[in-house]
Amino acid sequence: MAGKNVTYHTVSGRVRRGSKTQWGSPAVYFCALLAVAVCIGPVLFIILGGLRSNSEFTTSPAALPKAWKWSQYVEVVNSSDFWGQFSNSAICAVFTTTGVVALGVMASYVLARYPVKGRGAMYALFAAGLMFPLTVAITPLYLMIQAMGLLGTKAGVILPQIAFQLPITIVILVPFLRAIPRELEEAAAIDGSSRLGFFWRMVLPLSVPGLVTVAILAFVASWNSYMLPLFILSDTANYTLPLGVAAFATEHSVDTAKVLAFTSISMIPALVFFSIFERRIVGGLTGAVKG
Repeated sequence: MAGKNVTYHTVSGRVRRGSKTQWGSPAVYFCALLAVAVCIGPVLFIILGGLRSNSEFTTSPAALPKAWKWSQYVEVVNSSDFWGQFSNSAICAVFTTTGVVALGVMASYVLARYPVKGRGAMYALFAAGLMFPLTVAITPLYLMIQAMGLLGTKAGVILPQIAFQLPITIVILVPFLRAIPRELEEAAAIDGSSRLGFFWRMVLPLSVPGLVTVAILAFVASWNSYMLPLFILSDTANYTLPLGVAAFATEHSVDTAKVLAFTSISMIPALVFFSIFERRIVGGLTGAVKG
């Protein structure tokens, strides 16, 4: 046809009409690159800032390091305070993630598979929990933790984190569990499997993408949590890394380079963890939407 670029491809004796690859508008790529720069720029500034001297921040705040000073990172890594705070964050994150996944999948299984009266209202109640951030409930939560005798302990941080992470966990897992065919459950019942056996042998393996997604979200949220540990933990020996960064910045307020080194090392575990499982997060959320 005149005036049109048309190509034809022969596949298995047939002529197939094709078209050239259509690339997006340059403006779209520019906006995407700008968004990436906005997200990555501060992270790179912090990491490179830990390799500079304090005098360089005064003369050229945005320049690259003239002499790469790895000694500041070495001092942070060799600090006992850093590893104590690292272990506290790891303990809180692991126990929070375990509790969120265990309680979330059990509650989601009931809401998705059992004909319980009012399950729609219960699901809506969990979904409504997404609208109440921690900052709104911090004062009554503090009084509740104090009354339970958990003030100043890691348990006082872990239990509220589990509670506040359950709404998003249930919202993600319920569609996964609801999408499992009823025929599988009926076939398992015919084979003599109980509901609990069906849950362990079929439901959990089939819902692995959703479980991985909620586990990653819970781990990262717990690792980066600052406000709740700030109100609950008073002993510096129990400080998590976000509190340790704030305390370190206050103690070394004139040593900007070392503060940036401490900050960059503190955020590396969450960045690495999130980057490794990024595809699983996207796949889990996609499966939840399809379900």
